[in-house]
Amino acid sequence: MQIANRVPGGFGGGDRGRGGTRGGGRGAPRGGSRGGARGGRGAPRGRGGPGGARGGQRVIIEPHRHPGVFVARGKEDLLVTKNLTPGEAVYGEKRISIDTPSTTTGDAAVNGDAPATTKTEYRVWNPFRSKLAAGILGGLENIHMKPGAKVLYLGAASGTSVSHVADIVGPTGTVFAVEFSHRSGRDLINMATHRTNVIPIIEDARHPLKYRMLVSMVDCIFADVAQPDQARIVGLNAHQFLKVDGGVVVSIKANCIDSTAAPEAVFAREVVKLREERIKPKEQLTLEPFERDHAMVVGVYQRSAA
Repeated sequence: MQIANRVPGGFGGGDRGRGGTRGGGRGAPRGGSRGGARGGRGAPRGRGGPGGARGGQRVIIEPHRHPGVFVARGKEDLLVTKNLTPGEAVYGEKRISIDTPSTTTGDAAVNGDAPATTKTEYRVWNPFRSKLAAGILGGLENIHMKPGAKVLYLGAASGTSVSHVADIVGPTGTVFAVEFSHRSGRDLINMATHRTNVIPIIEDARHPLKYRMLVSMVDCIFADVAQPDQARIVGLNAHQFLKVDGGVVVSIKANCIDSTAAPEAVFAREVVKLREERIKPKEQLTLEPFERDHAMVVGVYQRSAA
């Protein structure tokens, strides 16, 4: 357990979307970083500024049940990841710096000096701007991502969620981030220049053979492509890159699949399609209150049809 005695620069600007807090420190950002990506799927839509707790309070960092994910407990409980590049934000998110005992603390105690500490920085993960964060807060039992894992991320957009996945897998893991839009891809590439465990791939996820020389076998596929043939896209990439018993996490937007059918019916049909691609569904949940008419489906890739 780690405790922050002081949060540099305040920690204000809570989410103002549905279910978010209305408070925040004075002068906090109200709608994401200025100059951020405005185009392309997954760009900030103004549903809430960077989440955060109020400044000047003690914040306790606790590990979440998902390895690599943490919870910052203060006046509000916030989902956070350990910043792979301390001192840098990706999309204007709030950051928490805490003091942790240094490895030289023992020597300092012998010499009578004050215990040495080092700074550890965490980034607030806003569920209104990340489907994966919304799913974790919704209670997903297994996201199939952990330190050291290799993840294929389909529909990376400008890299908002990808950056947090990079934090989760850490320097020993790899995130292969596929995005078709060149406009969003520019932001993705820029983010990847600072996070060396991210491999940006500007290509159509419908054609995995085009980037087969860049991607190794992976432990997990996360998909947020919002296309009518999403299940087929996931299947093509799973057959090419996913290990047997590897995890599949799919964000389903009902309106993008079939805008004329009830969301529940759309979700059910997508689950059937995933089974046809040898992906056995293990859990499913909706992303309310963070996203409307969205569901998250988690499954496991099998040798034979589920």
